[in-house]
Amino acid sequence: MNIYQVLETAIASDDIDLKEKLTIQCLEYCSQNEVSCADDFSPIVFETPSYASKCHIVNPRELPARKDFDSIEGLATLVHAIAHIEYSAIDLALDAVYRFPEMPLEYKIDWLVVAEDEIRHYKMLDELLVLLGYKYGDFPVHCGLFDAAEHTREAVLDRMAIIPRYYEASGLDVNPQIIKKLDNKRKNPLVKKLIDALNVIYDEEIEHVHKGDKWFKYLCKKEGLEESVYFEILERYKLLTKHRPHINVDARKEAGFTCDEIKKLGAKECS
Repeated sequence: MNIYQVLETAIASDDIDLKEKLTIQCLEYCSQNEVSCADDFSPIVFETPSYASKCHIVNPRELPARKDFDSIEGLATLVHAIAHIEYSAIDLALDAVYRFPEMPLEYKIDWLVVAEDEIRHYKMLDELLVLLGYKYGDFPVHCGLFDAAEHTREAVLDRMAIIPRYYEASGLDVNPQIIKKLDNKRKNPLVKKLIDALNVIYDEEIEHVHKGDKWFKYLCKKEGLEESVYFEILERYKLLTKHRPHINVDARKEAGFTCDEIKKLGAKECS
């Protein structure tokens, strides 16, 4: 089995069931076999994200303001936004395997497991969207995560720093804040369903960030770099000065961040 051909198909497809089927195939194969790659293998550059056929992509500044969560439409816009992040994360996890064949087998298995998790997260949210009377693609989206993957396609160290250790870690900061805003509406069974989904996502995303942390540190050691190169990478991608209103110290520590890093990111206290 050539997992790279299979992954290429999975990443390009907008069919979530096909993505899931191919991801499971690759994970089963990698769990039982050594994975080799043809010497002349060259991963393609994906010109557009796989969701382009489903979604209207706009500049982030053009996204409409999120409406009050008290209305069905307002709640649906929130669910859709989170579903879009989870959908994007599926392709990013698959691409982490596809684009960097030189990485160890354990790395491949880690990110295929992450892709499986992200598919499950997306499906939970998609099911909730349907209950709300909507579907994925009914609201405009931006392609920020796709662009971040594109910008880091040449360097696996940058990919691990930017995707799991920056964007996914930022999700750990935001997730509890969303749950807090929704908490007084949990008598609504659809809101309760969303809170339950967010709690599952939160717990599993800590593990995803931890995997990114593991492989970031592996690459730093392999390349003889100080782990503080993380901040140099953030600065190079113009992410260091991004406003972070809340840093989730406990979740970031659990995911592998040091207190020194957490304070540099803006937390006032960490012990």
